[in-house]
Amino acid sequence: MSPLTYAIRVDGHLDDHWSAWLGGLTITRNRDATTTLTGPLADQAQLHGALTALRDIGATLLDLRTTDRTGTQQPPMPAELERALRTERLTLRPAAPGPGRPPGPDGDRPAGITGQPDPVTDPGRLAASLIVQLGHDPAAAVIGSVRLHRGDAPGEPGTVERARGTVAELSWRFDDVHNGQMYAAEAVQAVLRHGLEDLGLRRITAACLFEDEPSWRLMEQVGLRREVHAVRAYLHRSGRWLDILGYAVLAEEWPVPRPTSVYIGRPVDLPEH
Repeated sequence: MSPLTYAIRVDGHLDDHWSAWLGGLTITRNRDATTTLTGPLADQAQLHGALTALRDIGATLLDLRTTDRTGTQQPPMPAELERALRTERLTLRPAAPGPGRPPGPDGDRPAGITGQPDPVTDPGRLAASLIVQLGHDPAAAVIGSVRLHRGDAPGEPGTVERARGTVAELSWRFDDVHNGQMYAAEAVQAVLRHGLEDLGLRRITAACLFEDEPSWRLMEQVGLRREVHAVRAYLHRSGRWLDILGYAVLAEEWPVPRPTSVYIGRPVDLPEH
């Protein structure tokens, strides 16, 4: 199985010494004051690691593409979250610059359900994000966001087209003042349904830190399977190496029973950074 080659474009010029921090990706500084990082990434976990490392050095993601074997960049995935989704209590609308996005205590750590609202401004996130409003009024308060980042499944040579756009990574943020109301479970299940039924995805994954018990409990409640427990795989800014849990659901496993209860408390406190 050959790893996919990615071209990741970020705002600003990065120095060459960041290449090692970013897993050996080749750094090219562009004339438009952006930087393109290129290189093979074996799977979604490696891609997530590279994007997390970019976040940790303060780089703003502008574009993410795969490249073919000649090095020609393929078009980015089209925005799939182009219409509003409604649940019994919530409206999930395509993100636009300005609406709040609650980050967790470590910024954009995988999954997570605590934090305070923060404007959505990054172009790459806007195309893959839905803001979550409490109620169905267009002016209703924003209580969180859900992101579904679509990508290509790894495969053998000659299967690139069949694998294109068949998988996605799910993440979310919710304001902790609404803990215990099951809003996160309701929103996440709506996006899972949209991805697997409407968009034709065959596999959706999600990840969180082992310490983030509310997130992994929510994943299990909405029907995701635990597939990975990566021991000491995530380097926190404090210097601690933390465990990562990986979850997934396949289209043939859907639908799963609607959650009837879920623990949404505060995650274990992590060291300040």
